Amino acid sequence: MMLREAGTLLGIGVAIGIVLAVAGGKAAYSLLYGLKPWDPVTLLAAAAGLAVVTAAASLLPARRAAKMEPMAALRDE
Repeated sequence: MMLREAGTLLGIGVAIGIVLAVAGGKAAYSLLYGLKPWDPVTLLAAAAGLAVVTAAASLLPARRAAKMEPMAALRDE
């Protein structure tokens, strides 16, 4: 459940980020030397890097939650 939520937030963030990165790249096109603002390799590399960081950051809380007893979690709520 926690990993699914992290994946959903990652997907939304990557989609918004790609749109903003392309828009910002087009606005700064004259400053970019030898790089297109819509370079697919760069955008995919950034999205893959974010996916790795998201998985690493959400794995520890997900493992901790999986080890917890359901009744103990409900009592803490």
